Amino acid sequence: MTTKTLARRDAKPLNTSELDWVPIVPGLSFKPITYFPDNAGWQLLLRLEPGTVVPPHRHTGEVHAFNVQGSRYLINTKEIIGPGTYVYEPPGNCDTWRQHGDEACVVHIEVNGSIEYLDEKGTVTRVSDARESQKMYLEWCEKHGQPARVATYI
Repeated sequence: MTTKTLARRDAKPLNTSELDWVPIVPGLSFKPITYFPDNAGWQLLLRLEPGTVVPPHRHTGEVHAFNVQGSRYLINTKEIIGPGTYVYEPPGNCDTWRQHGDEACVVHIEVNGSIEYLDEKGTVTRVSDARESQKMYLEWCEKHGQPARVATYI
């Protein structure tokens, strides 16, 4: 049996409560957690205010989503996902969902690959990926005189 010596690497905590919410569109904002160096994906906290809908979209890679606060309604499956619930979305998954109830919904999401937003015919209208999210985050930091607290790779 052989053993492999691993170089020591220290953990890098990030207190997300110290980060501001970066607006995407009215009712929808995010806090970046990490961006993968090769633009293969990212992790974020996504916040939906009451009444906010995430439009139809398809994932090119797998997605892991954990409800931290509030609830969301998965329109395709007619399921309500509450706090503490994990949802796995395989590559190719198409879905749409909305915030449910009176309080904001916060979801911790890991996106691998990109997100393709779809029109009513299923045609891709826009693609979102880690690079686009990083750009939005860095532009927000610059506009508000804030240092980037999350490593970016663009």
